[in-house]
Amino acid sequence: MDISLKNIILAGIGSMAYSYEKGTELIENMIKKGEISVAQGMEINEELKRKKVTPADKDSVTAEQLKEMLLNLATKDDIKDLEKRITELENK
Repeated sequence: MDISLKNIILAGIGSMAYSYEKGTELIENMIKKGEISVAQGMEINEELKRKKVTPADKDSVTAEQLKEMLLNLATKDDIKDLEKRITELENK
């Protein structure tokens, strides 16, 4: 379970870094094509940098969110109990 949680957290960090890189690349291409000015591109790039979360912050948030999600999942016993109740209700 710990390995899976670690992989999920790393995947989240990786996707965040990938999105940032692609966003920066898109802005640079738009500047080269003249679709936006250099000043606008720099402003957007700075905004992306400000919104970028450090990996340490991202880890703690992701771990907390995953913990909450995992705690709210139904167990196999919960599902079996629900199936039993559904069957009983259908037979009435």
